[in-house]
Amino acid sequence: MRRILEGAPGLEVVGEADDGLALLALLEQWTPHLVVLDIAMPQMRGLEAIPEIKAMHPLLKVLMLTMHKERAYLRKAMAAGANGYLLKEDAESDLFGAIDKVRKGAAYVSPRLSDALVPVEAEECQGDQAATSEVGPLTLRESEVLKLLAEGKSSREIAGLLGLSSRTVEHHRANMMAKLGVKGVVDLVKYAIAEGYL
Repeated sequence: MRRILEGAPGLEVVGEADDGLALLALLEQWTPHLVVLDIAMPQMRGLEAIPEIKAMHPLLKVLMLTMHKERAYLRKAMAAGANGYLLKEDAESDLFGAIDKVRKGAAYVSPRLSDALVPVEAEECQGDQAATSEVGPLTLRESEVLKLLAEGKSSREIAGLLGLSSRTVEHHRANMMAKLGVKGVVDLVKYAIAEGYL
């Protein structure tokens, strides 16, 4: 894959990782425009990695490259924050077009899936995200971080408990403060108590 990408004009590969945790470590050093991500990875699966990637770099685009044609995988990937979903069997003909679309801010779904699924998926993903990815205004991961903050845990302790980097925890804290319109950890803890996180 790296060889293919490096041969394309206008593209530069700044790193590659064999698993989700290694990818997050790379993203602490680099801020690429786009990540091409597989669903099936050791340590941390692609679907679990997407929210962590977005927490670290909210504007970074994520293109899923996968063998999974099932409706559920497409729905979960888009609900988690993926910007595109490309089947591996379509990669030879469509990879660069998919990358170009996603980089320009458009959503992309493999042609063999798009006609049947996109109109339905757009609506279903919104429902799924509200039901499974968010608790009130916060994502599930943010809620986990908030609960531990309210229990008096430090960012380093939270990172260890949740298997994240301290930097990712700090990103979650900043995102929560922005969403809730508060200015510090004390206000976050007050919110957690008021909303029953403890």
